[in-house]
Amino acid sequence: MKESSGTSGLARPLEALAAVTAIAALAAAASAVPGVREAIAIGVPYAAFAALALGLCWRVVRWSLVPVPFHIPTVCGQQKSLPWIRSSRLESPDTAAGVAGRMALEVFAFRSLFRHTESRLESGPRLIYREARWLWLAAIAFHWSMLVILVRHLRLFVDPPPAPAVWLDRLDGFFQVGAPVFYLSDGLILLALLYLFQRRLRRPLVRYISLFTDYFALCLLLGIAVTGIWMRYIARTDVVAVKQFAISLTVFAPVVPKSAGAWFYAHLALVSTLAAWLPFSKLMHLGGVFLSPTRNLANDSRMRRHVNPWNYPVKVHTYEEWEQEFHDKIAAAGLPLEKR
Repeated sequence: MKESSGTSGLARPLEALAAVTAIAALAAAASAVPGVREAIAIGVPYAAFAALALGLCWRVVRWSLVPVPFHIPTVCGQQKSLPWIRSSRLESPDTAAGVAGRMALEVFAFRSLFRHTESRLESGPRLIYREARWLWLAAIAFHWSMLVILVRHLRLFVDPPPAPAVWLDRLDGFFQVGAPVFYLSDGLILLALLYLFQRRLRRPLVRYISLFTDYFALCLLLGIAVTGIWMRYIARTDVVAVKQFAISLTVFAPVVPKSAGAWFYAHLALVSTLAAWLPFSKLMHLGGVFLSPTRNLANDSRMRRHVNPWNYPVKVHTYEEWEQEFHDKIAAAGLPLEKR
């Protein structure tokens, strides 16, 4: 597929990369200026996470109030019908427990993405289908690594740290390569993001439908991962000062760290940008997946009638009334009747 002549294939990713680099560079440079450093360390995080909290609530409440006019669960299994036909309880659930199990597979294992296939037209012509397991593997590695990293970061905001964060920290760093401990999630999230980024660049069809916001999300996440890894393994940021600053933010008595370094402020600016932008981006699928009628509805249309909430009251002509009205004509034509 030929791309738009007005925009080259590399324009959007380069613009996204330049935007993320500019945010990090400006924050790093401004951290050396008294007064501006305090604004970045205190004002930006508070404003960003206020936008995150309000934006999440606004989007979720708005979605939850939207009526569902049609019963549209998307399934790929046998629907429950006759007793002697075996139904698929997870792929085509008809109960709330089945829907919960299906949602759990979707959220924690990306079940639909695991079944995803890609097509390619080759000479012949031949249409070739192949599995997209590398995409599924990169997606699962990124999301689980992100979850592990978020839980690990609780050590910075809570004192003493919660037991799950301590256990996960030990499990994530179960093999130690030098000092500090190397975390498996750090390497996995970086590799996963690099794969997803190069996939958008390398595949013409995916590159054609990719917008600036798609590349911006990947570049922003890459920037957060790179600055965090750099601070831990190379720049060696003062972790004690960072923890004191993080705890001071949670108790609304912020103390600006003076020995954190420019990389910390770049990392903080990128995290704040992600937090403020998340509710208004495609990344909001983290909340929208639970409100999708194609996933959270039971496939019980043969057992229950779904009534469109938008329907206004109208006078209907039931079958019983129709049969009573044309009873003599139906009987004369020899057609079966419910009432003789």
